[in-house]
Amino acid sequence: MTAVWFSLPAVAETSALQPLYDQLRGATSSQAAQIEREIALERKRSGSVAMDLLLQRGFDALDRAESLTAIEHFSAVIDHAPAIAEGWYGRARAFYEKGDLGQALSDLSQALTLDPGNYEAIFGLAAIFEGLDQPHKALAAYRLALEAHPNYEEAAEAVKRLEPQVGGKSL
Repeated sequence: MTAVWFSLPAVAETSALQPLYDQLRGATSSQAAQIEREIALERKRSGSVAMDLLLQRGFDALDRAESLTAIEHFSAVIDHAPAIAEGWYGRARAFYEKGDLGQALSDLSQALTLDPGNYEAIFGLAAIFEGLDQPHKALAAYRLALEAHPNYEEAAEAVKRLEPQVGGKSL
């Protein structure tokens, strides 16, 4: 019974996010900023006050560059509610900052399984691939991030930077 209860917020989260992701794909650059804010707010609403508090504490720790503390908070979210994508995404960011790229990749994969439209998680995958000197995979992931969010400037800049290196080839 508990596992079913914990899986409900992610389903609600994804269904609440999908219309926002759809809007973002068709937004002008001026509209995109507002939609991004709405997405960020929605991602942090898990349906549980306790999980929302743990998420907030995790992101606050990231803001203070306290990756180990952030990992603890996000791990608590994952332990109690593994279907909350933002817990996986936050912990992936913390592992990345700590330099644990393998664990970051694993957590980003789980975050994207739960929330495939998370353009920030896709961008994170691309950044890791680029850091691992895998420009073809990085370029493909940056392009996916741009498909999800056509006004994502950092992704557009990364595509422009990598295309000459990769020869403009897509996978």
